[in-house]
Amino acid sequence: MKKFSLSLLLLCCSFFAFSQVLPSFQFGLKGGMNLSKFNTANTFSSDNQAGYYAGVWARIGAAGLHLQPELYLSGKNTTLVNSAGQENKVKFTSLDVPVLVGTKIGAAGIGLRLNTGPVVSFILNEDQSFSQAASAAFNGKFKDQAFAWQFGTGLDIKKLSVDLRYELGLSKINSDGYNSSTKLNLFTLGLGYKLF
Repeated sequence: MKKFSLSLLLLCCSFFAFSQVLPSFQFGLKGGMNLSKFNTANTFSSDNQAGYYAGVWARIGAAGLHLQPELYLSGKNTTLVNSAGQENKVKFTSLDVPVLVGTKIGAAGIGLRLNTGPVVSFILNEDQSFSQAASAAFNGKFKDQAFAWQFGTGLDIKKLSVDLRYELGLSKINSDGYNSSTKLNLFTLGLGYKLF
């Protein structure tokens, strides 16, 4: 009986190890919320503001590693405050394209994932409003695209997944020389559904 149990255990381990080697393709939907914050030097400060994101993801994997490109629409909100206490509420709508590399630990439809990789954001729309009178210099002039790097973890349970990520802004997002250290950092929490 002990030999049979040991043989069954070895067979199961071999099956799960082999299934991680076979190439696979998955595709699904995802959406969630983000908390955005501008990282600025001296001139502006910024508080975290809630936003949203929604889109699609794909996962191509083999040998325990996977490539995960994503495409989603993202709404990012923040309030800039200068040294005089003037406020500028900024809202972005962007098309974000992360390309992540990761690994998954687990079997039988349940697993823990670790992901990291670059993100490029294309700003589609930008809206700024002032709660107090402000000079034209305080009106942020932002670039049409920005680069960042994501670090994250995720949990897969059958067709559902939960992802928690941090996005570190790499590029300066202002288009003029004023306040040249402005970068956007994000925390994101998302829920995904695997279609196939």
